[in-house]
Amino acid sequence: MRYSSLVGIIPLLLLFANAEAAAHALLDHAEPRVGNKVASAPREVTLWFTQKLEPAFSTVTVTNASGQRVDTGKARVSGNQMSVSLRSGGTGAYHVKWHVLSVDTHTTDGSFTFEVGQ
Repeated sequence: MRYSSLVGIIPLLLLFANAEAAAHALLDHAEPRVGNKVASAPREVTLWFTQKLEPAFSTVTVTNASGQRVDTGKARVSGNQMSVSLRSGGTGAYHVKWHVLSVDTHTTDGSFTFEVGQ
């Protein structure tokens, strides 16, 4: 009897786990790509997420290899896409850090790097 109850409950638990995971705006892809090496510093960084974002509560910062901020400030958000313009920051590793609020009120954050130089 216990085995049959367990078998019936497992699919329900999996359904709830998948619903919860889908309720967050996760990073889908970025340009420059995560971990990519580019020849020269890009003019902007653009991030695409798995859900629409709340513009007032979504941010992104970009620092260069020296730890100096090279983003120009406020991110532009349109649907599930967020972009920020960059000033030239030289060569080396650039660190992108983001924090977003999806329209369903869940927050997520994360970071990645990309390399600038020959």
